Amino acid sequence: MHRGRSRSPFLIAAALVAGCAGHRPPAVRPAPAARAPSTAPPPAAAHAPTPGSPAEHAYLASLELMVPVAGVRPSQLRDSYDEPRGGGRTHRAIDILAPRGTPVLSVDDGRVLRLRRSSLGGITIYAVDAGDHYVYYYAHLDHYAASLAEGKTVAKGEVIGYVGTTGNAPANVPHLHFQLMRRPNAARWWDGPPIDPTPFLVLPGRPVDLDRPNAASARRAERSGPARSGAGRRGAY
Repeated sequence: MHRGRSRSPFLIAAALVAGCAGHRPPAVRPAPAARAPSTAPPPAAAHAPTPGSPAEHAYLASLELMVPVAGVRPSQLRDSYDEPRGGGRTHRAIDILAPRGTPVLSVDDGRVLRLRRSSLGGITIYAVDAGDHYVYYYAHLDHYAASLAEGKTVAKGEVIGYVGTTGNAPANVPHLHFQLMRRPNAARWWDGPPIDPTPFLVLPGRPVDLDRPNAASARRAERSGPARSGAGRRGAY
């Protein structure tokens, strides 16, 4: 949970269950394992690790993913991956609550794959890791960072957007919906099998000094930005 909220955790959880819902195939959740911190970037794997294998867990752990919301520590995360959602669905992602406009950070070094808008995810980002094996999905953004574009290389901790309530998020519960997916098929980048990201988010979201246009200007910039609606809406919730 994020500081600055006075609403009841029960009411907030109920609102998220009602509003932040979608469809995903069943997923394999790798079990967390103890490891020593690494200061060297992990080598890109030539081939994707076998799903659910110790090798996959080791690869994801070696990435040392950053919590994708500025100022949020791993200990503040609430794992909502297995929570039920509307229509008999399961969340298959985590929600990170934060004040509207809080910077959203890239969890890893990689590349922006697609910028999309949909009725479910609202303003969204699909990015891939440096090995091109996993997709990072960020949803319900208020707007994008001004420099963000499809194909852009991003660094871990770089500001890529801002927390909001677009799509089917409850209007009074700004949060980031974050999902980690395998990318077994490049043609279906929005629809890979999900993995619980919580055990792998080990670095705190770095603090960011807000130095951006006012909210009205930011919204105007977002509306004229590069995002397009279309393929990818099935992956948003």
